[in-house]
Amino acid sequence: MSQGLTRREFLWDSVVAGASALGLAAAPAVRGADRAPASPVSISRCKAYDFKDVLEQLQTMMDQLGGLRKLVAGKTVCVKVNLTGNPRQKILDLPASRTYHTHPHVVLAATTLLDQAGARRIRIVETTYQKGPLEDLLKDVGWDLRALSALSAKVEYEDTRNKGQGKRYHEVKVPWGGSLYPAYLLNHAYVDCDVYVSLAKLKNHATAGVTLSLKNNFGITPTALYSQHEDNEESTSARVEVFHKGAVRPADGVPQELADRPRQPSHRVPRHTVDAVGIRPIDLAIIDGIETVSGGEGPWLKLARQAPGLLLAGRNAVCTDAVATAVMGYDPTAARTAKRSSFALSPVSGRAGWDAR
Repeated sequence: MSQGLTRREFLWDSVVAGASALGLAAAPAVRGADRAPASPVSISRCKAYDFKDVLEQLQTMMDQLGGLRKLVAGKTVCVKVNLTGNPRQKILDLPASRTYHTHPHVVLAATTLLDQAGARRIRIVETTYQKGPLEDLLKDVGWDLRALSALSAKVEYEDTRNKGQGKRYHEVKVPWGGSLYPAYLLNHAYVDCDVYVSLAKLKNHATAGVTLSLKNNFGITPTALYSQHEDNEESTSARVEVFHKGAVRPADGVPQELADRPRQPSHRVPRHTVDAVGIRPIDLAIIDGIETVSGGEGPWLKLARQAPGLLLAGRNAVCTDAVATAVMGYDPTAARTAKRSSFALSPVSGRAGWDAR
C-alpha cells in the first residue's frame, strides 16, 4: 500500500467495491465506519493433500456457506487458479503445488463439487508465462486431467495470457471509474461465464503483503497487452513494467492509465487489485492453506515452508481474505509493515513465522 493508504483503508475500499460487485448491502459512505458488509467464512482443518479428505472438508465448507446448487446449477463456472511463475520450478525440494501454487487435489475437489452441484461447464483458467496449451503444462506438473475429464460437466482449459480460444478481447469498465485504469481488456473466459471462482493460495506477497483470493485476481489481465507497449500474442513476460512500476504504457488501443498516478509499486499493486475485482467480481473464494510458503509469492524470493493445514472459503472475497489475513497472524486493518500478532502460524522450517509485511 502507498503512503497515506493503510491496510485498513485498502480493505475498506475493497469492501465497498466487493459489496457492490457481489450485490450485498451497500457499505456506509464514510471510510472506516463501524458497520460494513459481512458474509460467513468457513475454515476447515485439512492437514494433507489426500484427495478424499480435501473433498470431504470442502463439501462441509460449501454446505456451511449455503450450498453450491443455487449458485452453479446449469451454469458456466470459471475457476482461476494460482500458477504464478514457472509451475515446473521446485522450491525447498518440493513441487510448486506444495509451496506457492494451488494444489491440483484442491482444484479437483472443488471442480468435483461444482459438477455435483449441476454446473454445465467448468473452465479452468490462468494467465501463464508459458507457451503451448494449458492442458500440456498441467499434465506435465502432475494434474490428473483424466479425472477432470470424467466429470459430467464439460471441462475446458484456457490460458488467458492472450486471446486464447476467443476471437477478440472484451473491454470491461471498472464500475467506479477505476483506481489505476478506467477499463481493461480481458480474455473471453472471464466474460463468457456465469460464476467466477478464485481458487487461491495462502501466502505472502512482496508488495501487497498477502496473496489470497483478491490478489489472485490480479492475474486475469492478458500479458499480450499489459507486458509491453505493443500487442504481442506470443509474449510470456510479466506485467511488472506496466502495472507495478508504470514505466511502460500498455499496447495501443487499450484503455490507458488514469492521469497523475504514482509510479511506486506500493501504490499501484493494491489499486490494480481493487480494479481487477471490479471488472471480474469473485462469486466464490477458496484458499488453499494446507501447505504453503512465507516470505513472498514465488521462488524469486527467499521463502520458508509453512504447513498451516487449513482450507478457507467464502462468498465475499473481502471477508474471506480478511479472515485469512488474521489466520496468518496479521491484523487485516493494520497499517502497512505492522508487526504480526502472536497468533502467527509456526513454520515447518526456516524463518520464525510469517513475514511482517
